[in-house]
Amino acid sequence: MHELAVTENVLKVANEHAAKAGASAITDIYLVVGDLSSIVDDSVQFYFDYFSQGTLAEGAKLHFERIKPQLRCRACGRDFEMKEMDWTCPHCGAAGGDIVAGKEFFLRSIEVI
Repeated sequence: MHELAVTENVLKVANEHAAKAGASAITDIYLVVGDLSSIVDDSVQFYFDYFSQGTLAEGAKLHFERIKPQLRCRACGRDFEMKEMDWTCPHCGAAGGDIVAGKEFFLRSIEVI
């Protein structure tokens, strides 16, 4: 359900920037979403379609760039991509690590006319 709140915020930010730029419409919105963020693209799209009605963003296309989880091994310090929730470092075999990517959620850019 948190997609509701984040979608409202994305829409608010996009509309504010488009209005400041003197745009007549937003055509595209580019979002960056980490795979660990628990954001569901279809839910964001659903809420966006509903809440954008009557705004500069009505009819805009959402683009989702997914970011794979990246960990930093606590033992050897090397970064690696986490695959299927496996936290084992492929370089040294140590278990665990610190998340360095994959929890993102932000609006990268908008296109306006």
